[in-house]
Amino acid sequence: MINALKKSFKYSLPVLFGYIPLGFAFGIMLAAKGYGPEWAFFMSVIIFSGTGQYLIVSLLAAGAAIPHVILITFLLHFRYFFYGLSMIDRYHKIGRTKWYLIFGLTDETYAILSTEKPPEGISRGAFYTAVTFLNHCYWIFGSVLGAVVGGMFTFNTKGIDFVMTALFSVLVVEQWKAHKNHLPALIGFILPVISLIILGAEHFLIPALLAVSVTLMCLRPAFEKKEARL
Repeated sequence: MINALKKSFKYSLPVLFGYIPLGFAFGIMLAAKGYGPEWAFFMSVIIFSGTGQYLIVSLLAAGAAIPHVILITFLLHFRYFFYGLSMIDRYHKIGRTKWYLIFGLTDETYAILSTEKPPEGISRGAFYTAVTFLNHCYWIFGSVLGAVVGGMFTFNTKGIDFVMTALFSVLVVEQWKAHKNHLPALIGFILPVISLIILGAEHFLIPALLAVSVTLMCLRPAFEKKEARL
């Protein structure tokens, strides 16, 4: 496993330079809400989701009801259902570690595992596990460090959660360049805009997520056929 970590490290470098500052920002925001480094550690170990952790802190601080938090978090992460479907063949016969791989499948990890091949001398399962574990460690380290620093100093955290929006913007651009079929991305943009216009800013999110999820699920076979032809 040590050899796999060494050979996989270079593949995880882009995530290293992204997760540590993003995790640091999350830790600072968490500390500003009155939560200590231990909260940053356990949330990052158990949840391991930048968008989810930012969202949960914001919702709880705003006094949102727990069922509301659970529902929005579930819908926000529903996109991983589609990631998982595309990784079924890759995770097949990997062994027990596939459960950790399923848990640790973030946007950035998916981008690496879906495009890179294992280095010479490293099995697919070892490579996937090493990359996922390294990325997980980067996020834990950044968030705990941010919570420690945030507890020592006072920061104005207004707008700090925008870092996740910036990250997703970069991911959207990269995925747009990587795939010739842009219809899924357009659906993900158009349906929320329609929901926003009809329902308003306070009520559009959940219907928009449901509409996008159902539409993409229904059109998935057609998308896969088109992707195969491109």
